[in-house]
Amino acid sequence: MSFMQPSPVKYACSCGILNPINKLFFCRHCPKLRCGFCVCHEIESHFCSNCLENIPSTEARHKKNCCANCFDCPCCQHTLTPRAVTVPVVRKTEEPKESKEKKEGETGEDATAVAPPTPASSKPSAVPTTKKMYYLSCVSCRWTTRDVGIPDQGVATGTWPDNECLYQARFNALVEYFQAVVLQEKQEKLEFMRRKAPKQHKFPSLTDRTGLTASLIRRQIGWNDKSIPKAKPVITPAEATAEVEGLPADIFTEQLNLRNVTTIAQRHSQPADQPTAVGSLYPQRRSLWIKRSLRCRQCEHNLIKPEYHPTSIKYRIQLFASYHVPEVVMVRCEQPPTAGKSNAILLKFTNPTMYDMTIRLLTAVPLEDPLMADEVNRIKEEAISSSPLLRGVTLARQNSTREVKREVNDVSNAEIVPLESEFVLSQRDDSKEFDEYVQLPTEEPKFIVWRKGNKVLIRLEFTPATDVPVSTDVVLGFFMQYTYVNTVTNAPEKKEPTTHALHSRVFITAGAAEQKAN
Repeated sequence: MSFMQPSPVKYACSCGILNPINKLFFCRHCPKLRCGFCVCHEIESHFCSNCLENIPSTEARHKKNCCANCFDCPCCQHTLTPRAVTVPVVRKTEEPKESKEKKEGETGEDATAVAPPTPASSKPSAVPTTKKMYYLSCVSCRWTTRDVGIPDQGVATGTWPDNECLYQARFNALVEYFQAVVLQEKQEKLEFMRRKAPKQHKFPSLTDRTGLTASLIRRQIGWNDKSIPKAKPVITPAEATAEVEGLPADIFTEQLNLRNVTTIAQRHSQPADQPTAVGSLYPQRRSLWIKRSLRCRQCEHNLIKPEYHPTSIKYRIQLFASYHVPEVVMVRCEQPPTAGKSNAILLKFTNPTMYDMTIRLLTAVPLEDPLMADEVNRIKEEAISSSPLLRGVTLARQNSTREVKREVNDVSNAEIVPLESEFVLSQRDDSKEFDEYVQLPTEEPKFIVWRKGNKVLIRLEFTPATDVPVSTDVVLGFFMQYTYVNTVTNAPEKKEPTTHALHSRVFITAGAAEQKAN
């Protein structure tokens, strides 16, 4: 499978979307295929991709999801690096102690006397010293902060000024207004639900029924009996104006230099002012990256959970479909596909698990075993608590989102010939990849071309439809039923692995249909 070209083999997930196997996930608790739309995305941590600093979510929200130390180039959007330069600084030397004592004695004896002028040789001399100053520079386009007149800083990080927005005060006022509106609506909703909801206790007292308790508490605090309604937040609305700034006088006389005009990407990087001249570009703080975990919508179990540290690329939980579902790879088509002409395609199946798999290729949906359905339903009902006091109580986990089954659009336009029988994929053994393993001759079905380790190459015959237009992709569709050994079980009385008969819908693009030969 090439990374530069889309995969010709695609699987259908539970929501009906077709994806290659490297973009799918597998839930061992359901057990079903999941795609990016079948799972819930949760943010685990925020970090900067340049300095790899891990930032808490509250601090990231306060900093507007930007790093405080790293900046991006406004011209090419690369990372700016601080450069050090030595600047001469003139520092005056201290006067000797004898001259200071002499001056103090003279002032004490005769304050009115005028001190004689000191010779030029005795004046304090200036000693030149150097000091390190820093400026930001881009190693890609050679842009520096000196190009826009930003002064050099004495510290490499943390002291660079931000480009202030002209409408920042208006934005802050709008944010405060809408926060007050949301808070008021939330309080009104809670008050309405409190009045509408029934009493929690079975035998309410007279004081609770008449509201005397609340009245006494308010009097003790010093409040009035009746709550005073809060005033609604008010903000001055924006007014539209017909006045538009005129064009500069030299726009039609002077020649336009496109090097001094900003591009669309450069303007979008500074949405506050959107400068039109290159000289008005300012460095932008680098946006933070996130690490996210994926959770199944049906059973609410984690499918992907990364490590917390930003320098780690490992996963705590990784339930990729390529680790549990047999991978199908199209090797080649024996002949160019032609409408109404019988053809054959070579497919390679790979078993990624540590257990043998039995695979069947079907043209219709396989009949579900009622015992298997009961087993799956029982796995989904997970106890909330593992306490021995609650083991006899039937407490089922309430799912926040119900799964909606969607039918997969049948995009196939070719009919396959069912295989004679099922075949077995051996378990994955990494040691066989490096050993010279000689397989003993065994009787294999006719459709199996070769077998090596956990890989099998089969020959599948198909016939494209007669009404397939020329230059249209010929797509094969079938149901792949396979046995999966699940080592995860939520039932406390059953600790042994369970075997499931699962099926996946697979679509293969064999190629573009060619014109029939005369």
